Amino acid sequence: MNQTVHSAAPRRRPKAEPRTNDPERTMADIIEVATHEFSEKGLAGARIDVIAEAMRTSKRMIYYYFGSKEALYVAVLEAAYRHIRQIETELHLEDLAPEDALRKLVGFTVDYQLANPDFIRLVMTENIHRGEFLARSKSIQKLNVPVIAAVTQVYERGVAAGVFRSGIDPVDLHMSISALSFFNVANRHTFALIFKRDLESPAAIAARRDSIIEMVVRFVKNIT
Repeated sequence: MNQTVHSAAPRRRPKAEPRTNDPERTMADIIEVATHEFSEKGLAGARIDVIAEAMRTSKRMIYYYFGSKEALYVAVLEAAYRHIRQIETELHLEDLAPEDALRKLVGFTVDYQLANPDFIRLVMTENIHRGEFLARSKSIQKLNVPVIAAVTQVYERGVAAGVFRSGIDPVDLHMSISALSFFNVANRHTFALIFKRDLESPAAIAARRDSIIEMVVRFVKNIT
């Protein structure tokens, strides 16, 4: 898997000073800027002084809230996973028929990852580190429990209704959905260059989205 490293500086916050009277908001602002810095440059290349400059604050303030560069990176990972999982809980898959629910979940995953390349690059960076820093988090594993529960519930409802075939591991199904959506973003530049394809036109994006949904649904469907 290829990872593109850019030298762009993180987005500069418009405020002059951090909101020291609102620690939670200040920490959220730091994480927002740090997310871009870590996703663009990785853990090794990211610099706290660049984040501080973009925040128009001091390195000392960032260390005050997070303690270290590595701890800030873990906080960024936690925020990234928390954001996608929170939105997933708002899909209301239980209100849909099993196949419609699966299509909605897959479509959401494709759309979210395409719209959030920072998340993809963060995951790529953490895989380079073999999950070392993710393992330090006390919350990330808990954050990912609901998505497996959602996939399991949709799948089991489909099996019970005779729509989906039995014998599929919900975690494996989640991995397949994630893999197709992830590759769609992580490798689009190299894939487009090698095979001379425009993968970023609205038509190409829509066609690829439909293709991923159909692949997953046909894999799961009971055709007997």
